[in-house]
Amino acid sequence: MSDQPITPDGRAEQAMRIASYASVVVAFILIFAKTYAWLATGSVAILSSLIDSFLDALASIVTFVAVRHSLQPADREHRFGHGKVEALAALAQSAFIVGSAVLLLFEAGARALAPRPITESETGISIMLFSIGLTLGLVILQKWAIQRSQSVAISADSLHYKGDLLMNGAVIAAIIIVSETGWTLADPLFGAAIAIYIIWSAYLIVRSSFDMLMDRELPDEEREKIRNIALAHNCVDAVHDLRTRQSGLTYFIQLHLEMDGDMKLLQAHEIADEVEMSLMEAYPDAEIIIHQDPAGVEEPPQFH
Repeated sequence: MSDQPITPDGRAEQAMRIASYASVVVAFILIFAKTYAWLATGSVAILSSLIDSFLDALASIVTFVAVRHSLQPADREHRFGHGKVEALAALAQSAFIVGSAVLLLFEAGARALAPRPITESETGISIMLFSIGLTLGLVILQKWAIQRSQSVAISADSLHYKGDLLMNGAVIAAIIIVSETGWTLADPLFGAAIAIYIIWSAYLIVRSSFDMLMDRELPDEEREKIRNIALAHNCVDAVHDLRTRQSGLTYFIQLHLEMDGDMKLLQAHEIADEVEMSLMEAYPDAEIIIHQDPAGVEEPPQFH
């Protein structure tokens, strides 16, 4: 998770929409390009990349729909917003990715048992270089969007496009090895290696998605940052019962402030408001709940 706060004033939402649009467009361009390359060369490594691009397109459409839904404001039935739909979309993406990897492993195994030569290798290499350039541009755009939004759906989408960069490089290597040495097993072996990498990518997506769905606490450095902001107020003696989570673009922060027990309620309320404003400067889109406690009063044990 980035140390930079989520960008306010709608720029995060705009970045998410731009990245989701671009992902769909790039996926379909790559499908057409790789289909031509596969038909021209017969390479199973290119076929592996083509299958992945089909799954990329499906996953990108899921991301596009999820982003549009997650940006809807909270309503009567969803008081905490719709942000978790991003995590559900990421889980769907991981299922698509694993499915493509399994199909690819079967194809690589069949090709290893019955190797075939690769034809028109120069055409295949040219199209894969084009794919690398287009994918790299998309990954850079997605990185920009992730820095502004912390979107888990776009992070998942970007993860397998980053894998595509390695995949396309591996495809080029397989074509060159087969063309130069005649070692036809290199093609299915590279395809199988790519499939294993795809499965690893899916695992990373699932892990981050479950973190959001299960309301995992923010990283320790973020929690420490929140504590330090609260303790920076000279009327706050201590902070306890800090609870955090993230849903889509929104951080949810709850904490108890310990203050002088002889303080008037109005003054304690004003201090809590000041702490809340300080936290909002660091986390502009956060939902913050602050409870005021008199210092030194023992409470039932809590998870901190």
